[in-house]
Amino acid sequence: MNLLVEMGSSLLSLAHTIFQPAFCPGDWVWATIMAGFLVGLLPPLGAVLIALVRKGTGNTYNPVTLSVFGLFGGAFAFILPWLYTMGASETFRTVFHNTVAEPPVKPFNSNTGLTIGEADSITQKFCGVDAQSSYLGGRATVYDVLFHPFESGPMLALRYAMLLVIPGIAVLFVWLQARMAFRRGPKWPGRLLWLPFVAALLLSAAVAVNVATYMWIGLLLASVLGLLPLLIVGPPSWSVIEKRYKQDAVAQQPSQQRPPPYQAPQQPQPYQPPPPVQPARMPPPTRVAPRMPEPVPDRQALAALAADPGPLPFPSEKPTSIIRAAGNRFQKLRQLGTGGFGTVWLAKDTQLNRTVAIKMAHAPDAETEERMLREARALAAVHHPNCVRVYDIVSDGDGLGLIMEYIEGEQLAEVVHGQGALSDLQAARLWLTMAGALTAAHAKGVLHRDVKPANVIVDPEGMPHLIDFGIARSKGDQTLTAAGMMVGTPDFLAPETATGVAATPASDAWQLAATVSFALAGHPPRGVRENAMAALMAAAKAEPLSHLPRRSTHLRLLTASLDKDPARRPTLAAVQREMTAWIARAGQETAGPVTQIVSRAHINPR
Repeated sequence: MNLLVEMGSSLLSLAHTIFQPAFCPGDWVWATIMAGFLVGLLPPLGAVLIALVRKGTGNTYNPVTLSVFGLFGGAFAFILPWLYTMGASETFRTVFHNTVAEPPVKPFNSNTGLTIGEADSITQKFCGVDAQSSYLGGRATVYDVLFHPFESGPMLALRYAMLLVIPGIAVLFVWLQARMAFRRGPKWPGRLLWLPFVAALLLSAAVAVNVATYMWIGLLLASVLGLLPLLIVGPPSWSVIEKRYKQDAVAQQPSQQRPPPYQAPQQPQPYQPPPPVQPARMPPPTRVAPRMPEPVPDRQALAALAADPGPLPFPSEKPTSIIRAAGNRFQKLRQLGTGGFGTVWLAKDTQLNRTVAIKMAHAPDAETEERMLREARALAAVHHPNCVRVYDIVSDGDGLGLIMEYIEGEQLAEVVHGQGALSDLQAARLWLTMAGALTAAHAKGVLHRDVKPANVIVDPEGMPHLIDFGIARSKGDQTLTAAGMMVGTPDFLAPETATGVAATPASDAWQLAATVSFALAGHPPRGVRENAMAALMAAAKAEPLSHLPRRSTHLRLLTASLDKDPARRPTLAAVQREMTAWIARAGQETAGPVTQIVSRAHINPR
């Protein structure tokens, strides 16, 4: 008995034991469908094994992991399905040849691998047609029917549908299984699973046509159900993905950054008089050393926030002593807006001859001064092209003034209401840019805590800018939330922040995802409540996200980023990688406008 017949007979015996209804078109025909179903479970098994490996390796694709994935794909999507399919066909052919031989060979003497009862039952007739051995083990193959058809009309069309359409749909579901196995990472390794499956189907052209027809029906059913275990296994956690990215980045750092090996101290040398002094000579030009790559930031350090926000443009020991009178240096031109915390003016810096924005406080008391200084420190510590910059802090007769970069443009909220929702490409650029701005802030130990569409300004070129760090807080700063004052906007408030838990970088990431969702759908992710208190209660209860952009290609990442559990959310670094990869797949540039050109000047006040 050869290997194919041995494998095919074992598969058919198992399938016949599981499913063998004794009615038309025959028990062995139904067993063939069950055999196809069992074969169709092999590619999902390979995908599940790949998903389990990625639970520990994340997106680490090196020769070892790719070899493992290739082994799973080659074994479970190519070798085993092809061998079992060919083996089932060869088993039926062996029984058929034994029954038509002169003189006929008894099935139980034919070395088919089947039992006596199984071999005898294959020769039975159903539905008034030939014996099942003849029906399933005939000479016609898939290749014969496709290229030399012996049928015509509707029967030929039905045959083509069974041999081409059904396996094509099965390939589609195996492709989906491969994508699910490689969720939260590059999808190209999925070819190691679905391409071998396509090869197995193509090489099955030598299978008996009726065997292939019924086996592929069961194969399709198993391919559809094969998505369920992958949903149960789930993707690797974002923490594993980030951990692996950081380990790979550290491993790729130049060896020059490692500490030099220990050297034993040299023996002291006897004293020698110094050489005579030579005339001074000009030193050679200094060569600037190449800039070394920055070390990979520590996730725990970002979560805890740095104690030192960075270099400041002014001292911070005595807050009241650094406030100085503005004099006639800043000339107010017009009021840009007003809010609960202060008024924003467009002004001209007469000393540096530039246009600035000045946020003036309405009540110049000690608490307000400390709050203004904290905002100035937070902004001064962050250096990013899409973050508003702070220049100075002054005082005059109207109170305290924060001198900021003037950004001409509109709030993202007004742009969406006026021009409509953003496209997926524009939203990807927005998400990527603002994630970079927040990452720069977190690296300096600064949280924004109030990311929302009103705090994103789109300039006339369509580029977004993150503004208003008025409730930003560095480690060591006291929380200055007055009685009755709500920290953050309820419609864009992370669930844990709404319950009173201290804000973290994951909270900023949630609010940014909510802002992107608003840009795509035109509504906050939880919808709009009738008042601020109702919105705060909805945030604290983590009510369902009922207004997500369902047709957006970013829905999957948005849903993950808006998870109520901060530990399950992708980090901003992961979001940047996902958006960069998506834009590259779309054939677009990451740098570009996020909206149409706007012209109205606006700076969001408090």
